[in-house]
Amino acid sequence: MARRTDKTLKVDRRPTMADVAKSAGVSQATVSLVMNGVGDVRISAATRLRVLAAADELGYRIGRRVVSGSSLRSIIMLLDEVSTNPLAAADILGAREVAWQNECILTVITTRGDPAIEEAALDLLLAQPTAGVIYAATATRQVNPPERLRAIPTVLLNCRTADGRMPAVLPGHADGARTATEALLEAGHRRIAFINGEAYMLAARERLRGYREALVAWNVPFDATLVRPGNWLLSDAYDQTRALMALDQPPTAIFCASDRMALGAYEALREIGLRIPEDVSVVGFDDDSFARYLPPPLTTVLVPHEEMGRWAVEHLLSLTEASAPGKKHRPVTLECPLVERNSIGTIQV
Repeated sequence: MARRTDKTLKVDRRPTMADVAKSAGVSQATVSLVMNGVGDVRISAATRLRVLAAADELGYRIGRRVVSGSSLRSIIMLLDEVSTNPLAAADILGAREVAWQNECILTVITTRGDPAIEEAALDLLLAQPTAGVIYAATATRQVNPPERLRAIPTVLLNCRTADGRMPAVLPGHADGARTATEALLEAGHRRIAFINGEAYMLAARERLRGYREALVAWNVPFDATLVRPGNWLLSDAYDQTRALMALDQPPTAIFCASDRMALGAYEALREIGLRIPEDVSVVGFDDDSFARYLPPPLTTVLVPHEEMGRWAVEHLLSLTEASAPGKKHRPVTLECPLVERNSIGTIQV
């Protein structure tokens, strides 16, 4: 966690989440989680009090401003898909909230990544008073946005370009996976299996990296037989869990790269006759809506979709023009905190 370097941050404009984060010495994701009252993530009481004190000192509030119809502008969100991923709705929710606070209406167009649809949407919407464009992806990946966006204030949400010419916000997949794996290591587990998503996806590669980094930090040898490919869904995780538990030395814990795969692990372990967490611990990723209702409630990693949506709008509204040609932006990464529930058991090392 970043150290607090100054006690007071003076701003001559309406304070933003970034201002509060800087003053409190924390990430923007932490500020959002505290201000929105999310209580079951790993944030200490002292950190919560520091964030609330900084917000009060700066006069930062989450709430709707009074808007006048004559001043309304549009923020365009081009999103590749929403129906296949319910978590994408959280991106929209966070962006819509901050847009409305700043006298803007969020207009969302789903494009399936089709360049023709993207261009048609821009032709239609840029004819109206527009603050800029949020170019968003449901799965974290590298993208090639329409070339015309280089001349328009644009922020990338859950995606990035190869040349880094547009500001972008991404979830900290690797850090989240490292935190989840370390939670299992802290509980005494040393044979920790990892069921991942498709290897071609950036999120899968980053989550595997975090898993391996945690093992290295704890001097636990990497065992390739404990790493299994999945498809982010229940089916493959069910099969892989049964295969893992049939090993001569089965794992004592299974880390799944999505909560839906964790659900598959739960079902397979139940059929085998093993208890969670008494016999095998399970950790997921995403904090999907059902995770807290599983028996037992699933410990998982929260991907801060709402916070990413809020950041994208706040940063977009801070831009006065498109990125200067040749300027490169380092993507902003929001932390993925651990949501501790009841699916990790302690074992003796």
